[in-house]
Amino acid sequence: MKQFLATLVSWGPLGIFIVAALDSAGIPVPAAVDVLLLTLSAKDPANAYFVAMLTVIGSVAGCMFLFYAARKGGQAYLSRWPSTRAAKMSEWFERYGVATVFVTSLVPIIPTPTKAFVVSSGVFGVQPLVFFLVVLLARILHYFGLAYFGIQLGDGALAYLKSHGWHIAGFALGLSVALLTLLKVAEKVRAGQRR
Repeated sequence: MKQFLATLVSWGPLGIFIVAALDSAGIPVPAAVDVLLLTLSAKDPANAYFVAMLTVIGSVAGCMFLFYAARKGGQAYLSRWPSTRAAKMSEWFERYGVATVFVTSLVPIIPTPTKAFVVSSGVFGVQPLVFFLVVLLARILHYFGLAYFGIQLGDGALAYLKSHGWHIAGFALGLSVALLTLLKVAEKVRAGQRR
């Protein structure tokens, strides 16, 4: 697998497109897409945003593949989880929906359970267009942001992001709290309108 990955990386932008698609489709890839994008952006700033665009397209395509696979057979995947965990995921998803997909798809470098939420989107009946738009927006912000860091910081981009991991985690937590607060407010407004 490492040789296969090294070959894909040597293909440059096309390689990262394939790696992003495989990773988002649920196929474990030993190297992180974020690291590859940062590296390619730092080495070739003139093409960084083109590489980011290909990464977005690959990642969204992979997510859509996993989403549709989950619509067909996701219950079997969730049945492997302990019933309490599956019930919590169902309850969480019913309440917060695709906001969870947005946050986990947006946060760079820090591992997040994006694939579990993508599968949940398919299983719990999220509309395909809504899912597509949420993932597209999150991935555009995520990958174009990483390309920007690669251009600005050059070879030090990865070290910078790793050394500021707590700041990124804090940003992600703040964003999550803000989104969940907005969802709760919207939920209360809708409940008030039904009365």
